[in-house]
Amino acid sequence: MDRNPFSEAEIAGRLSKVRKALAERGLDAAVFASPENIFYLTGLDHWGYFAPHLLIVTLDRQPVLVTRSMEKVTIENQVKAAQFRGHSDSETAADLAARVLAELGLTGKRIGLEHWTSGLSHGLALKLEAQADAKWSDVSGLVDRMRLVKSAEEQALMRRAAKVTDAAAGAAIAAIHDGAAEQEVAAECVAAMARAGGHAPGFGPFIRPAARLGEEHTTWGDGIYRRGEPVFVELSGCVSRYHAPLGRLIRIGTIKDEDAAMAEVTAKAFNAVVEALRPGVRAREVYAAWQGVADEAGLSHYRRHHCGYLVGIGQPPSWTGGNSVTGLRHDSDLEIETGMSFHILSWLMGTGRGDDFISNTVLLTETGAEVLTRTPTGPIVR
Repeated sequence: MDRNPFSEAEIAGRLSKVRKALAERGLDAAVFASPENIFYLTGLDHWGYFAPHLLIVTLDRQPVLVTRSMEKVTIENQVKAAQFRGHSDSETAADLAARVLAELGLTGKRIGLEHWTSGLSHGLALKLEAQADAKWSDVSGLVDRMRLVKSAEEQALMRRAAKVTDAAAGAAIAAIHDGAAEQEVAAECVAAMARAGGHAPGFGPFIRPAARLGEEHTTWGDGIYRRGEPVFVELSGCVSRYHAPLGRLIRIGTIKDEDAAMAEVTAKAFNAVVEALRPGVRAREVYAAWQGVADEAGLSHYRRHHCGYLVGIGQPPSWTGGNSVTGLRHDSDLEIETGMSFHILSWLMGTGRGDDFISNTVLLTETGAEVLTRTPTGPIVR
């Protein structure tokens, strides 16, 4: 992986925005615990996030990153914008962070803390708030909102990730045939990811027979693919934690006429979403564009919870950017902005009139929405 994928100027600009936002809220500092946000603010890319990391950002000093002492070498190799403070395994990150806050003169001050993140357990938060004398407030979403719009450096990583995605998808599709073992297909896919320059993804790949389609987040098993049963493929390449997912439905041997007809609808609905992605529109309008195509095709009874979601940084076990999904929903007022990147899904499964599914990563650039993943949409028959 890149030692640190971001320039010093990029990291400095992000920290400056965070400090400005803290000052506007009347806060003296904040403690960030989301692995995605700590990566965004420091560039730290490793698998040590299974243990708590607490990034203390003040208004005028170098940030301090608190985690296990054993991560010292990794952090010193990768992180230049924050000071490392390590704790032994006989204490917690909260114990050390409380002492650091006192050392920084923040006793009794107004400090923000991310409440809504899988990176901060309830117990650790209680322990930190009990040991550090401060006026605490929730700053969940502060950095997450900044991450929605991708910088030029981030967009370059998204494009690289998309190329890895296409290589992995191509390998998986080529390996699917009547009699193919699920593990063999998965092995070809993962090997292609690595050979294409990809890093370990935070999620998937999800490759499974249609008999298990409803198992939203399960992947390959020990079965054998057979003629006549579709294979669900949803995966993402990863480069320096940036993901560019895609999805395809692969038919083995043949495709039914109604499924081929539905594939035309999914393609049309996908294109409608791409056309609707314009700066200033609301997410609900984008979803309405997708639903409009379904309605015109006589599928007004069919509804989805979203037609896509924002994507970019992903830490295990997700490529959605954390433990929540910023979806293009029918009721969302999210304003679409240039620089946002999306996993767009055109899903028409279980309609009663044929089944199909395609998804791609789309980046909204200055010249319009660009589909980054280029694997042919099909219908794909192997």
